[in-house]
Amino acid sequence: QVQLVESGGGLVQAGGSLRLSCAASGSISSINVMAWYRQAPGKQREWVATIRRVGTINYVDSVKGRFTISRDNAKNTVNLQMNNLKPEDTALYYCNMNVFNGYSWGDYWGQGTQVRT
Repeated sequence: QVQLVESGGGLVQAGGSLRLSCAASGSISSINVMAWYRQAPGKQREWVATIRRVGTINYVDSVKGRFTISRDNAKNTVNLQMNNLKPEDTALYYCNMNVFNGYSWGDYWGQGTQVRT
């Protein structure tokens, strides 16, 4: 089994910054895609950013130039540096990872960390 635990959420003024982290633990052989999603109150979950093991990075247009995703393969972690935060960034942020446990690939989610701007 694989567990993902996010941290780093909180309350910040508009224009401020937060850094989210997500650590994976358990039966992990390799992790391909690491991603962040968010869900604002009354809205559907939205993809925010993705980083692949080979280094390819993509962002939703609304966060380009403000958010930076990074990963540490040795520690099985993914981070999201969020700068110049706006009220519309308020949401529950989830990390997502595509993990190979040595036998099969699986998709895993964290429990979410709240960001309020």
